Amino acid sequence: MTSPLSTASEKTAGEKRVLVAALERQRQAVLWKLEDLDDERLRRPLVPSGTSLLGIAKHLASVEHGWFGRTFGRANEEVPEQALAEDPHAEWRIHPWETTEGVLAYYARARAASDAVVSELKLTDRGTTRGGDAVSLRWVLVHMTEETARHAGHADVLRELLDGRTGDRPGA
Repeated sequence: MTSPLSTASEKTAGEKRVLVAALERQRQAVLWKLEDLDDERLRRPLVPSGTSLLGIAKHLASVEHGWFGRTFGRANEEVPEQALAEDPHAEWRIHPWETTEGVLAYYARARAASDAVVSELKLTDRGTTRGGDAVSLRWVLVHMTEETARHAGHADVLRELLDGRTGDRPGA
């Protein structure tokens, strides 16, 4: 896996390309943390909050759908409001009927839907948050990069607890 910011041309690209590459690098770090683990270890909570590697992927899919989909008026498949009202941590929980393949497919669909929104809009285009605030695509890209990087760090710790693997990419 190469870093999305690995070539000289990408390091000097325009603002939108740099922002997209930064988000993609963090997404890839999360996905790498999930590689080569069986279902039991992906679901295993290793900290008191109950966070698991698969739960991180499910949460990130939900927030991508929210920030890129709902904010910019695009159809999405985020966790329903009623489910969150009943269980504020629903987007983190992996239920027995959810498969690893299903959760990873959900995250892939969320990334693809987000990428479509980003490709359609300008950085200055505005959307509306769940709370009613106006935000630009630029702000959402930065926010999602922060959110994904934060959880990539959590995934790094969880993976290290499982089998000692550290770093944000192979060979790092």
